[in-house]
Amino acid sequence: MFYSYAGRALICGAMFLSFISIAHGETRYPLTVVPSETKVEEDPVTGAVLTYITTNAAADTNLYFHERSWSMDGSFVLYYSDRAPRGLMGCLLATGELFHVTSPSGEVGAATAALKKNSIFAMRGNDVLELTIEVKLAKNPKRKRSTASVIERVITTLPPCTGSTSLNENCDGTKLAIGREGSPAGSNPVVLVIDQATGDIKEACRVPSPPQFMNHVQWSQTSANLLSFAAVYPRINVVNTDTGEVTSPYDQLRDELVTHEHWWVNDQIVFCSGAHPQPSEDSHVKVVDAKTGETRILAAGSWWPSGSDEEVAKQNYWHCSGSPDGRWVAADNWHGDITVIEGKNARPIPLTPGHRNYGSGDHPHVGWDRKGEQVIFTSHKQGSADVCIATIPKALQDANTTKAIAQ
Repeated sequence: MFYSYAGRALICGAMFLSFISIAHGETRYPLTVVPSETKVEEDPVTGAVLTYITTNAAADTNLYFHERSWSMDGSFVLYYSDRAPRGLMGCLLATGELFHVTSPSGEVGAATAALKKNSIFAMRGNDVLELTIEVKLAKNPKRKRSTASVIERVITTLPPCTGSTSLNENCDGTKLAIGREGSPAGSNPVVLVIDQATGDIKEACRVPSPPQFMNHVQWSQTSANLLSFAAVYPRINVVNTDTGEVTSPYDQLRDELVTHEHWWVNDQIVFCSGAHPQPSEDSHVKVVDAKTGETRILAAGSWWPSGSDEEVAKQNYWHCSGSPDGRWVAADNWHGDITVIEGKNARPIPLTPGHRNYGSGDHPHVGWDRKGEQVIFTSHKQGSADVCIATIPKALQDANTTKAIAQ
């Protein structure tokens, strides 16, 4: 089975019909900006500042944890919404105003923010797009809203497929990667590498199927030629895009839970892993060196025979992601409890609990800002799925002795 996290990124583009050509292969069009919904509160348990950028009754969810949510300059953050016209949206962090990222030529999705410019990479059908966002902030948004527009560039057009992952950008901002199934029809899933400047497409590797599946395609945050994809067994697979060699750095047991991997610093991959069977599994946060296979536990889960599924889930982790500066790893569980873990000392510290009802609702799947100071996640505390940004308290930042890696 092929999974895609682009579903909520599909939106209707019929409402914005005014656009002009500005250069060969580029168009400009306006975006609709709507009033702020921001609600700020302090977590009563931990003191972390929680900024809900959406409080609408619609279902709003953050981008998946291995896609970039924050713009290069930190002025806006991306998320998905099922409110009309559905799909990719952004929040202007200076004013709290929201904007729809809508294309006049059709729906866009599978998005990630660019590393080195205020752009978004996204898919529209089989077209790979670069959407450069331009914003003019209003002095008083209560009287007159800010304005936003897009300069759209079609980077390339991919062959048709039956399923796709989100786009992901490498660590030097030159290449994109994406997983595609059924391209061409009947063939095994493929990981494609796309040159941002030229649009050239290269096959990184073909993935065996069935029973394999291919998902979570993402680049190393350290090496511009290494990317990974998820399979059934072994789960973690690393591709050298220069040579096409595929390796599996983690020595996984056949029945071992391994899930939700994320590239961290120094070619390390954080992931969740445990030996007991689901749903009452133990699940630790681990980190593996993608080149040596050396693995350690950053935060330990636990399991006991008499524990109910709900009780055990409270003590274990499900998603994890590393901050780009190497100082933190964030993890969540099935109850929506979010923990940050010190990179050096491996101390797990509760950040904010209770953002999901066990057994229902979207998982937080926590993502990071560019500075390692804030995380973004989906919360159900306001009664529906909302996007929340939690700021790590200064006292916790100061107590973390992990040396930051320059970005």
